[in-house]
Amino acid sequence: MSWDRISGNWTQWKGRIQERWGKLTQDQLAVIDGRRDQLSGRIQEAYGLSKDETERQLRNWERNLAVEYDEADLVLDDDESDPSINGQR
Repeated sequence: MSWDRISGNWTQWKGRIQERWGKLTQDQLAVIDGRRDQLSGRIQEAYGLSKDETERQLRNWERNLAVEYDEADLVLDDDESDPSINGQR
């Protein structure tokens, strides 16, 4: 899954990120606001990891998302092609 999709729907993904990196607070996730470099830095700080290890974990997490979700099935905040999506009628 591309980081553009994650950052563009940050509200949706914050919970998943907190599931994986539970030491990150809601306040930290709000400040990160979808910026991958900020997320990487906060993970490094919270867990005392090297930059390389943090990047490895982020890449693995992104790959797992790509396998777990068929991107065509995702309902995105900006998907207005079907008015019934996201409660719009």
